[in-house]
Amino acid sequence: MTSETERALQEIGDAVRSVPGTDLDGVVDELLHARRIACYAGGREGLVMRGLVMRLFHAGLDAHYVGEMTCPAVGPGDLLVLSCGPGRISMVEALAGVARRDGARLLYLTAQPQNPPADQADVVVRVTAQTMADDQASAAALPMGSAYEIALFVLVDLITNRVRQRRTESVERLRSRHTNLE
Repeated sequence: MTSETERALQEIGDAVRSVPGTDLDGVVDELLHARRIACYAGGREGLVMRGLVMRLFHAGLDAHYVGEMTCPAVGPGDLLVLSCGPGRISMVEALAGVARRDGARLLYLTAQPQNPPADQADVVVRVTAQTMADDQASAAALPMGSAYEIALFVLVDLITNRVRQRRTESVERLRSRHTNLE
């Protein structure tokens, strides 16, 4: 592998390893205790959150992506999962405010836990990775927030594995919920 490739893989690996297993277990607790789950992130992080919704659906949970026509209202007993690597994104802050106002719990994934809306969250999970908040003059192999986004994709599959294990569901059961309209 080239040194650039090795550096990129190191950045992703470091970001994934920055989240302790106890934090992943805490995320799973929140997901399994929620009546309904709604997820949101902007840009490329939004693609990762859509992947999380799909896997949670495969695992038998009532999961939705914010902005889709089928996303229900959230309230007491529900969980809003937001990801915003750099923090301080107006849409994410607004959604956090709505969730808090209407009684839903808030799980927030970020690389910048000092930035809003972390202060509104019930649970904050920090993924230590470069984002657009701290990429100026960076020597990182991956640009802007790529390390965060790619690590997040790995982390949501690790979370989904734990959900499946805790629900004692086989891979075959997950596959039975996969669409046949592809």
